[in-house]
Amino acid sequence: MAGEVPVSNPWLSPTPGRPSGGNNGEPRRSVQDGPTPVTGPTAPQGGVPWPDRMLPVSPARQDTGHGWWWLGVHGGAGVSTLEQAVPGGRDAGRAWPSAGTPQPVVLVARSDAGGLKAVQSAAQQWASQLVTGVELLGLVVVADAPGRRPKALRDLLYLVSGAVPRLWEIPWVEQWRLGESPLTHLPKECAPLARDLTRLIRPA
Repeated sequence: MAGEVPVSNPWLSPTPGRPSGGNNGEPRRSVQDGPTPVTGPTAPQGGVPWPDRMLPVSPARQDTGHGWWWLGVHGGAGVSTLEQAVPGGRDAGRAWPSAGTPQPVVLVARSDAGGLKAVQSAAQQWASQLVTGVELLGLVVVADAPGRRPKALRDLLYLVSGAVPRLWEIPWVEQWRLGESPLTHLPKECAPLARDLTRLIRPA
């Protein structure tokens, strides 16, 4: 977004000795009392190599009846759950939406190694300018298991999240795993995610 400057981009240029998270060792978290800060690139960059795997680009389409596209970067990322938990977005069908005007897109992935590596490929695809007509808003990572993540996954999330403008994290919700309605079991992290996305697509 105009006027916002990334404070770091560890995915493109890691800083030796930089800690991989906050006081608890986790990557950056959503800010509860204000907008989530921009901490990665807000536009594609030159010199980024093409990924080995790429998501397809859909035929030209535009739907003004919703605010943004949820783009699951792998199967089972959690898009259908987020559609209910954070109304306003629509499932992009695991393909980059393409239209005449820039389409706001939010990447979605699970926090396991496969999910985070899929994020890395999708972010490379966007950053290397292989995708056009997209305004990448950020990444939502949905926990793949309860409890604290292993250090290897925390480090990988820190690395790949530096390739996108913003990171939002949704914790493990046991009721979601059991098939119960997301609307009756909303973690507090959904509120700042909804506020951020609404602000981004309807700037003051």
